Amino acid sequence: MESPSPSPSRLAYIDATAGVAGDMLLAALIDAGADLDGVQRVLDALVPDSVRFVRSAVDRGGQRAVKIDVEVLVEDPPHRTWASIRELLERSRGNADIPGRTIDLALAVFGRLADAEGTTHGVPADEVHFHEVGALDSLADVIGACDAWRQLGISQGAASVIAVGSGRIRAAHGDIPVPVPAVARLALGWPTVAGELLPPRGHAPAHPHDHAHAHAHAHTHPHPHEHPHPHDHAVEVPDSDATLPAHAQGGPHEHGGRRVPGGVAPGIGELATPTGVALLRGLASTAGPQPSLVTEALGVGAGTKDTPGRPNVVRVLVGRPLGAAQPAPTTDAHDTPTTAVQLEANVDDLDPRLWPRVIDDLLDQGALDAWHTPITMKRGRPAVTIHALVREGAEAEMSALLMDRTGSLGVRRHRVERTIRTREFTEVEVRGQRIAVKVARDADGAVMRREPEFRDVAAAARTLGVSERAMLDLAKESATGLTDPPR
Repeated sequence: MESPSPSPSRLAYIDATAGVAGDMLLAALIDAGADLDGVQRVLDALVPDSVRFVRSAVDRGGQRAVKIDVEVLVEDPPHRTWASIRELLERSRGNADIPGRTIDLALAVFGRLADAEGTTHGVPADEVHFHEVGALDSLADVIGACDAWRQLGISQGAASVIAVGSGRIRAAHGDIPVPVPAVARLALGWPTVAGELLPPRGHAPAHPHDHAHAHAHAHTHPHPHEHPHPHDHAVEVPDSDATLPAHAQGGPHEHGGRRVPGGVAPGIGELATPTGVALLRGLASTAGPQPSLVTEALGVGAGTKDTPGRPNVVRVLVGRPLGAAQPAPTTDAHDTPTTAVQLEANVDDLDPRLWPRVIDDLLDQGALDAWHTPITMKRGRPAVTIHALVREGAEAEMSALLMDRTGSLGVRRHRVERTIRTREFTEVEVRGQRIAVKVARDADGAVMRREPEFRDVAAAARTLGVSERAMLDLAKESATGLTDPPR
């Protein structure tokens, strides 16, 4: 089920000048050539018999587009926290139907979403809840878009300004402004616009509260405010049209409407959802106009509403940057690239107790590896160098994360080539506890090493009330007797 490996010469540009939602971005990537059946297989392997994707061709403001609907197949879906979703994704690394890069991308996106919701509600990110149908919707949109991105072989992402909407909406916690708090936090550092082009004369505008949240029930713990299909409108007109591409600039000639003085009107509602913005931020590393690109595929993904003269769509352009001539890196059997970018920074003023979390955050956000080494700086000052090995195309985002977590003012980068053994995962059961085992093979396919995942070992030791050393010995003994996993 593998598709072309991510390549430094494969770039995607997300046009979010009409807003962005998770299902719309997924639909645009499917329209650009990703295989929806392949996406369905990945989701079925992750949450069997829970969700079905349905594709249809629709018209939005006179434009052809693809619509993806998510059908929930279970009557009582479980609530899921970010911690439980992360565990679900990490455990799936042993499943041959779920590519490693899809997991890495999804972890980065969900991590952003949980951080934004946790900060909004003042609770740790691990405790953020994704409720019932919303949890499956979020899983479907995020896993689906991340796997479609992987299928298209994209390694570099860029995106436009995000149209966020305007006015106020009814939510589970009451009347709140647009952009909703999670979107506002997710968009920090990214250009956004708010406003609307009013409908042609004679058409009644939408009620300012048309975007009431789907969570009719009340909960006392925080959760993402995600609409199943929140995208009511499609055209954003900022105070200055110069910030938008020509096709998104307002005016009676283009859209048959009339502009509000100042460019902003209340009541347009929510154009960007938390899941949509988390995906855009997780997949795209640069903001601005479309970069110079030889377009090879174009995808148009539709929202639910269809307003005449205002295409309610997200567009994705996929192709090669001008001048790109680097060969695509090869990968091993578990989608691990043989070329990568190593990031480094020297830090001499971070509390040593914070280093374990820094490394965990880098790994959680998709780093292939992360570590630090002790060094001595000028005038004998003790310090450390923090290193992170990341995929090509992710270096800008990961550099920003590294500087944020350490306070460093700069990051060095250099491209590295690696000789790696293929690896795959299987599982053993020790005293009722499931422990993942990494299996490494040489170039001829012979098993060279079986190593239990220490995170699972530590969790099992806590559950059983035994020492980690004893649990590791038991896990290694069980792994020794494993039958080789299928190749």
